[in-house]
Amino acid sequence: MSRSALVGNVTAMLEDAGFAVSDRCATRPRSFDVAARRGDELVLLKVLGNVDAFDAETGEEMRRIGAYLDATPLVIGLRTRDEELKPEVVYFRHGVPVLSPDTAMDLFVEGVPPLIYAAPGGLYVSIDGDILADKREERGWSLGQLASELGVSRRTVSKYEDGMNASIEVAMQLEELFGAGLTSNVDVLEGAEDVRETDPTPDAPDADPDDQRIVTVMTRAGYEVHPTLRAPFKAVSEEEDDADPAEGTVLTGHSEYTRTAEKRARIMGSVGRVVGTRSVYFVDSAKQTSIEGTALIEREEAEAIDDPDEFRDLIRERAEYEEEPA
Repeated sequence: MSRSALVGNVTAMLEDAGFAVSDRCATRPRSFDVAARRGDELVLLKVLGNVDAFDAETGEEMRRIGAYLDATPLVIGLRTRDEELKPEVVYFRHGVPVLSPDTAMDLFVEGVPPLIYAAPGGLYVSIDGDILADKREERGWSLGQLASELGVSRRTVSKYEDGMNASIEVAMQLEELFGAGLTSNVDVLEGAEDVRETDPTPDAPDADPDDQRIVTVMTRAGYEVHPTLRAPFKAVSEEEDDADPAEGTVLTGHSEYTRTAEKRARIMGSVGRVVGTRSVYFVDSAKQTSIEGTALIEREEAEAIDDPDEFRDLIRERAEYEEEPA
């Protein structure tokens, strides 16, 4: 299956599940393919045939943008170099959850989250330590007795009850011993903090020297500017004093006014409608004030505005922002 067809299939699946889905980010390079939102659930999706193509720089950028937009970065893929991705399993690449299409279907359409995650050494599940301790005590077993039944140390059983994850084999043994499920779902949409890599969100890259002119304009207007490297926008800009992060967040781009600029502005408008932000594209000159929800502002016009409130009002007026229905 071609990558374009795979993206189309994933988009159709999300729409069937009730998500609003952005236009495909058909630019190069691209850190994510589509944004999708259902109520409070917001995901940034990268779709790949072979997930080995998902590199560290893309993973870091998706995690950064996810943090700025309060979204979960997610990869949907078919295989690695060595094998097909297993259903009902969450994998991780560079701190980003990875699902097969079948696992994504279960999660988004059927509402059935995965129980298993892959980590170095094999496949694991999260044990509910409180339930395990209750079942052991109901049976009248000591830590040592349960350890003997499992063929592990007393210390290991104690760690399971403290919340340490277990291999699938141990989880199956526990369920056979007590006749009850003891595992917890992997909370993919909340970032799966208990099993994902513990690295903090990577720092934003420095702004390209060519971008500094616009960074200065946005900073003067009271925005904190987070440059990007592979997104269809140059930066995510946040109003420093805004109580509502979505209301005060602006996807920001700039270039000469070309067909490519029009394309990027359309994508930014589509992503902004789904994510719940505005978008602005700065150009040298333009004959219109917006493109499909993205405000167009000439650089000299922006630089001539001294009042931050006037500048923000201009973006709001031209962005023609309307919240996308969930």
